[in-house]
Amino acid sequence: MGASVWVWVIIGLIIVGGVIALVRAGARESASEEDDLLSSRLVEISEQGELTSLEDIELSQPFNERVMVPILLRVGELSARFTPQHLIEDTELKIELAGNPIRMAASTFLASRFVLAGVFGGLLFLLFVVSPPSAIDMNPYVIVPSFAVLGFFFPQLWLKSKIDKRQREIQKAMPDALDLLTICVEAGLGFDAAMSKVSEKWDNELALSFSRAIREVQLGKLRREALKDMADRIGLAEMTSFIAAVIQSEQLGVSMAKVLRIQSEQMRIKRRQRAEEQAHKAPVKMVIPMAFLTFPAIFVVLLTPAAFSMAENFDIG
Repeated sequence: MGASVWVWVIIGLIIVGGVIALVRAGARESASEEDDLLSSRLVEISEQGELTSLEDIELSQPFNERVMVPILLRVGELSARFTPQHLIEDTELKIELAGNPIRMAASTFLASRFVLAGVFGGLLFLLFVVSPPSAIDMNPYVIVPSFAVLGFFFPQLWLKSKIDKRQREIQKAMPDALDLLTICVEAGLGFDAAMSKVSEKWDNELALSFSRAIREVQLGKLRREALKDMADRIGLAEMTSFIAAVIQSEQLGVSMAKVLRIQSEQMRIKRRQRAEEQAHKAPVKMVIPMAFLTFPAIFVVLLTPAAFSMAENFDIG
């Protein structure tokens, strides 16, 4: 092998050694916690009448829970020491805005960025090492770092897409949910009971948010605080204004049904405005596919007979 290949081999060994050192350092700190977790699992299964060992319990778990999750947790615990607190808080907020789809702590999520960077870069590194020099006509000093950077930012991009998807789903469901809230309140139910009806009727992100707020109220949190926290977890201006109107009506003694009806009408107006905005954007978005897909086909159909006719005329001349 050439000198450049040996350089990449040494770099790969250094990266692997660093990851192993991080995992071992985290393993020493979290060994006692894992023992408690395994013991609780053993007690739970023993109470069910299934006599087994800790090794059998662990082997029965999926590969992600046995290998990947513990590694990320250990790296996350170690990286939390060197991560600024404001970055952890910002990541926690983004995870909440996304609905916590991965059930992962902020420090572990931040650590996963470095893990994916190593995975993306390591795979390309192995590809360049294993493949013959003439098989891949690309500069490894550019491609490998580029994929490592892509792996570093991939979790952030994925989380941003989850946030946008969740917020769009909540925006779409809010007018119908407010209509049901209005009907329930006008029928004589309290606001908490009306929120329970919404959470029972639908299975979407808005219903889950209402259900979580109801559980927080049942556990002793003030309703206005639970509603404010729900608005913060959603991060939509429409939800924030709705919660502010509900809290204000409760403090001032205004009819809750009237406030809900006004909010429902406003939500429907905003949804209609968003639909009109998307409809106005459609002609602009259609320009590119029409220019590169539709128009060439039309030109072929229209101009081909004329081209054949011109060719015959030139031959006759």
